[in-house]
Amino acid sequence: MSEDRDDAQPAGTARPPRPGATRTALAALSGLIAGFCALAVAELAAALVRPEAGPVTAVGGAVIDRTPPAVRDFAVRNFGTADKLALRLGILVLLALFAMAIGVLALRHRRLGSAAVLVFGLVGAVAAAGRPEGVPADALPSVVGAAVAVAVLYLLAGRLAPAPGAGPADGGFDRRGFVVAATATAAVSAGAGLLGRRLTSSVQAGASASRHDLVLPAPRSAAPAVPAGADLRIRGLTPFITPDEDFYRVDTALVVPRVDAGAWRLRIHGRGVARPVTVGLHDLLRREVVERDVTLACVSNEVGGPLVGNARWLGVRLADLLREVGVRPPSEGGPADQIVARSVDGMTIGTPVETVMDGRDAMLAFGMNGEPLPFEHGFPVRMVVPGLYGYVSACKWIEDIELTTFAAYDAYWVRRGWAQQAPVKTESRIDTPRTSASPKAGIVPVAGVAWAQHRGISRVEVRVDGGKWHTARLAAAGTRDTWRQWVWEWPAASGRHTLEVRATDGTGATQTGIRTGTVPDGATGWHSVVVDVS
Repeated sequence: MSEDRDDAQPAGTARPPRPGATRTALAALSGLIAGFCALAVAELAAALVRPEAGPVTAVGGAVIDRTPPAVRDFAVRNFGTADKLALRLGILVLLALFAMAIGVLALRHRRLGSAAVLVFGLVGAVAAAGRPEGVPADALPSVVGAAVAVAVLYLLAGRLAPAPGAGPADGGFDRRGFVVAATATAAVSAGAGLLGRRLTSSVQAGASASRHDLVLPAPRSAAPAVPAGADLRIRGLTPFITPDEDFYRVDTALVVPRVDAGAWRLRIHGRGVARPVTVGLHDLLRREVVERDVTLACVSNEVGGPLVGNARWLGVRLADLLREVGVRPPSEGGPADQIVARSVDGMTIGTPVETVMDGRDAMLAFGMNGEPLPFEHGFPVRMVVPGLYGYVSACKWIEDIELTTFAAYDAYWVRRGWAQQAPVKTESRIDTPRTSASPKAGIVPVAGVAWAQHRGISRVEVRVDGGKWHTARLAAAGTRDTWRQWVWEWPAASGRHTLEVRATDGTGATQTGIRTGTVPDGATGWHSVVVDVS
């Protein structure tokens, strides 16, 4: 027999949340607010120290430093130049989850929750100061942010504690006091974050102005005009010159360094340097300036991948500068066989001295496609060495050149499993048609690019469904340091077909069909696409 109850829940109405559940949810919110406050205050402090000292950037850099090559390649392959954004978002999501967990912990153990915040602050401080370019002051933003977060969390957790005189309608705690404290803290944190961003922007404005005001000199040795017919202008085919905005970018910088051109300096020192020297940008601009078309490629480029580009570079010959300070290559008895280039963000790149000084157009570049280098590509000065993968030659934001030996020092990527030396392998790629394309039966132009920097491309061949190789028509050659376009007119029949391409370099060596991964010195194999001809 049922019994009517006055307090029975009316049918179809939601049961009000329990006071305990409400306090737990607000505790998680308090942790989130404390975390937001920590990041905002740290952002403000980093603006006064340097932007790279911010905790998210520092922790992200530490993660990149410890990422296995296979994971790094996965990120580059799947996210491309957005891999840094994905990492930052991932870090922020994890921080938010941990912050909420710490907020719940502080509800029950305020001191233990505060101690957990300090631990996270310590992680950020160690990550910032421990980076290759880090200094003790870089720990300051994380420490200050954590200290403020401790105070905020302690305050908000206190507002959630059982309050005398608080009735059930208030959940048994000072609801009004919590709302006021949380709102005020969030507002002040937002203000601190905005102020930090504004200060950082004002500092970076000087670097932007220095780039805007830089007048590039006319080259004394200009690049030859791009030959007529070097760009086949086929729809879907990569252009001969890659626009700046389309040029690939692969580096470890979560925050793109913005270096003031007037303050930039490059130090050259080390073994075999008879006269160590420090030069500024205007010292380089007064030297003999050369202009060259050079194709660069990333060692993380998968077979058929997009991490390769061709640009017109303006700069000075690095070999001339090295000889002036007394450097001799090993073939002439020099004691150093490795150049270690250091970037302002702490990156180190090792390049063979012999390669830089063998007569090729290795340069310190300050111009790209007729403009000062973009910040993303190394402004104010970067290295460009034809024929080597970027991780052993293309140091961006360079500030130091040390002459040493491969036996004495392993550069950044070498310590992570990559080869000490890495000449670019002969590669080719089909740009059109793309995989899963559905061209109509008949003559279909199969076109793409091939590259073997400092050796040049002498032949490209295409085959269909594993059949015989057909010689493609080559576009006019730029130089042996640039890629080369090609096209084969395919008499396509209906059905599904697999197209493959291979190239032969200027020495007569044909690209291998054996598939290997990118580690330790670049991928190999023939690029293929599968198309359905209708």
